[in-house]
Amino acid sequence: MGERIVNGYKRLFEVRMLHHYWLDDGSAPFDSLPDSRKNQLLLAYDSRSFMSVKPTPSTADKLKAFRAIFNNTAPGFVVAVPQSILIPDNEIFSFVITITDADFYKYTSLTFLNRKIYEIYYKSEDKIYRYKENVPVFSNLTGVSRGVNPARSLFLSREIPAAATTDNVEFLNITGGSLYQLTSSQPGATKVKLNNIAANMPVLVHQNDSPVIVPPVGLSGNPGKGILLSTEIPDSVFGIVNIAVSNPLDADFSCTTAGFAKDVCPVFQVRFKNRLAVWKYLNKNSGAPISESSTPLPLTSNGNAGVKKKPGELTIKVQYEGNDPTKRIVKVYTEIFE
Repeated sequence: MGERIVNGYKRLFEVRMLHHYWLDDGSAPFDSLPDSRKNQLLLAYDSRSFMSVKPTPSTADKLKAFRAIFNNTAPGFVVAVPQSILIPDNEIFSFVITITDADFYKYTSLTFLNRKIYEIYYKSEDKIYRYKENVPVFSNLTGVSRGVNPARSLFLSREIPAAATTDNVEFLNITGGSLYQLTSSQPGATKVKLNNIAANMPVLVHQNDSPVIVPPVGLSGNPGKGILLSTEIPDSVFGIVNIAVSNPLDADFSCTTAGFAKDVCPVFQVRFKNRLAVWKYLNKNSGAPISESSTPLPLTSNGNAGVKKKPGELTIKVQYEGNDPTKRIVKVYTEIFE
């Protein structure tokens, strides 16, 4: 009888990239829905329809060295390793998010942020530093959770901050324990309360997920937040996911126990918020305004957050103060012809 070697695989971690435009049901947030409806929506959901996630070249080499398997899935992606493989605690795996659907920038919150690329010559090293501003970095070393075990949810976003006078349109904040989103720019920004208790909501992608850039001494002109571009990270990057094998401060966020993959792997979440917009109704023949919603309403693929016809092909527009694009945003709206 020939020799037989059996080496089963275990999931090291899973990341779910969940977008509320596809998962909310009209005005009802996904997390408030009955389990039967959640399952129905998740079965129809596929993050690969609007984004691509790939390991960086160095991470691809690491995965190969560990004989690991990386797979894109409908909810996000998963990494599995042989159950006998010992993985050092200091390993970090990095993945690049790029957007493949142009409409993503219409139905996704926080996509009004500039994502300019800066190229700055640094004389001390005779080299050019390249930065891209407002690129979020999601990590299990800085992420936060909601709930308690056994129903604890692990998010890769940082904690949502308190309100600040520098907050811009669509920024999220927690004030008095409640979760808010701004619907116009400062000063005098308008806002919508998303939930009376922020802890009852998922940790949505927000403005503080983009890290502060710390340039080399003497280098100036860089953006305040974002990432350093390199041969590992393409110009088209939208975001980065960094998964550390071990989180020394929170075992639930770790991927291993004593260096080996856990029997039950951690499932991390990145939650993209759907855009809020005023629904403005126009006459389909003359283009004359008819009416508009009294408050911004969520854009969703499923259901209808309003009482009249919902937006079809999305057209997102911005109204500036005095119709001057150099001034503050006073309204985000979509037009519906009827």
